[in-house]
Amino acid sequence: MIEKPQSGRLLPYQRKALEHIQELAARLSSTARDDIRAILVRAGLHESVYDDAIESVRIHARVALHFHPERLSRTGRTVADGLRRTGVYMSQFETGLSGGSPSAFPGGERDQWESQLFGGAYHEPDASPAGRPKYGALAVMDHPDGPAPRFGSCYFLLHAEVSSRSTFTFGSSHEPHAPERTGTLDVFDPVMAPLLAQLERGSGAFGIDDLTVAGLLDQLTSGLSKPSFDPQTRPLGRALDSFIEAQIHGDIRLNQDVERLVADPAFRDHPVGESLATISMKYGIPLYWHPGFTLPVGKVPDVFREYPVRPLAERIAGQGVLDAANIGAMANSLELEPEAWKAWASHEDTLTQFRRLWHVLVVNGVPD
Repeated sequence: MIEKPQSGRLLPYQRKALEHIQELAARLSSTARDDIRAILVRAGLHESVYDDAIESVRIHARVALHFHPERLSRTGRTVADGLRRTGVYMSQFETGLSGGSPSAFPGGERDQWESQLFGGAYHEPDASPAGRPKYGALAVMDHPDGPAPRFGSCYFLLHAEVSSRSTFTFGSSHEPHAPERTGTLDVFDPVMAPLLAQLERGSGAFGIDDLTVAGLLDQLTSGLSKPSFDPQTRPLGRALDSFIEAQIHGDIRLNQDVERLVADPAFRDHPVGESLATISMKYGIPLYWHPGFTLPVGKVPDVFREYPVRPLAERIAGQGVLDAANIGAMANSLELEPEAWKAWASHEDTLTQFRRLWHVLVVNGVPD
């Protein structure tokens, strides 16, 4: 067993959040391990195969932070420009931005989820918006478009050391059973048990429909230590719905915590791309480009997951082609020119339409 997560960089309430999850996961670990043993037996695998995989996770696991670099934060600057200026990855409670629920404010849904998951640690009197957890996903399959592209077209891959001050949830932390599926690197069985059960049912995971228990454990054992350094040479993962969410506690500083930056090529010859290149040079972060997503408007469905998306696609690109850059530019206009959207839908519903349209691009888009 490795040492407990290093907490020297954490403020007291951040350390309390991490310890709360550690204690919760420890109480659930025995039952989770029993479930895992049963799955391994049915798969014809020895328990040592699982133990080797988890040890590899503890040593090599990296978290990816997805973001849309062109979106405007509360400061009126793009995310990329804010990162370039500050060198710090900010929480949703600071930026007001989210690839999921835009409810990062006192009393909002995300505020309530965090209170429940972390035992009220982030509601201590000395807690601040800057000290809130930052959300990412565990890079399990080394997909070039990242482990959770639904949350952003670009991502930072963090150094493995950051994972020691992270907590992990199979699925999203807002789901009702999230506390039962959350753990730390030291106590990871509650995260793995529902994941292995899903694979045993034949449902796949991480964008791979035929992924098996044996296949996942092999990837964790041998694949995590050898991540690819050329994202353009591998097919897109399109892992829209299946991921291990990571909650990073403490600051994320680009010059200390980031191993690489992987960007969507829609921004290569774009002002946002210039900001990304400056981030790379200023903070010593290698910049890579993944294959990217493009989709003719004519191939956009009328409705995706109960929300109309075809009309929005036509407003963005006419009968042309969608990509991350033009979707983002139009999303910014929703904030910059609200009068132009008054007849469209409510602000909240329009934001959801933008998210759904981006998801369509992830699922159906092809490299340019």
